[in-house]
Amino acid sequence: MAPPPTIDPMDLPFQDLWLPAVRNRMVLFANHVLTGCPPAVERLRAHAGKAVRVDVSGWPGLIPVPPPLTLRVTPAGLFEAVETAEEASVTPDLNVRIDASEPTKVAGNVFKGGLPPMSIDGDGALAADVNWIAQNVRWDPAADAERFFGPTVAEGVSRASAQFAQAADVAKKAMGQMLDMLQARNKS
Repeated sequence: MAPPPTIDPMDLPFQDLWLPAVRNRMVLFANHVLTGCPPAVERLRAHAGKAVRVDVSGWPGLIPVPPPLTLRVTPAGLFEAVETAEEASVTPDLNVRIDASEPTKVAGNVFKGGLPPMSIDGDGALAADVNWIAQNVRWDPAADAERFFGPTVAEGVSRASAQFAQAADVAKKAMGQMLDMLQARNKS
């Protein structure tokens, strides 16, 4: 049996509206997380003007493949997305490839505060700093909740996060079993 067709996100309705919006929200979130770790911002500040290309490989055919994302390091030590029209003319100083061939494993690692499998190559100093950031910077939803809503809400968010992690483990196992069955069916 033939593998399922790969869905190109460029073929989806309204992609010219949702794709830039999703990309911009991802960059805002990354910058929010970075600002919570001043040493990470300082490390990036030294690389102002350099470009980082993030590409996802091994994406399963059931889900639209995200297009590569090119980010530029700002003088403030944060990221800005390179506009799609400009992207082709930008030579990245660093390439980050995220292996998404096992999405349930990737999701499980991320939910537990880990990293997806990735490779980083290009400018050595920038690679070292991006690797340090990937290893050391994490989003703390409970700290955000406490900052905005106080300790009572933060405690609830912390408990909900723990319950969500447990639910994610169950979902991960179920998705793994489902993907294994689909792959076995496609091979036969």
